[in-house]
Amino acid sequence: MDIAKVIKELREGVKMNRKEFSEHTGIPVRTLEDWEAGRRTPPEYIPRLIAYQLKYEELVGNKDVEML
Repeated sequence: MDIAKVIKELREGVKMNRKEFSEHTGIPVRTLEDWEAGRRTPPEYIPRLIAYQLKYEELVGNKDVEML
C-alpha cells in the first residue's frame, strides 16, 4: 500500500488537520505535507508507529480507570 495514502488516512481517521496532527505527533507540518503529497517517503516503520500511537491513545482514553 502507498505510504502517503496510509499516513493521510491515519490523520483523517482521527479527524485532525495537518497542523493538529503535527502538534499531536511531533512531526513537523512540512514533513507531513511532503509525505502525504508523495514528495518524500518516510521509513516504512513510521506509519506503523503512528498507527500504534493512535490505537494506544484510543484504548487508554476509553478506559474508565482512576489512577491512584
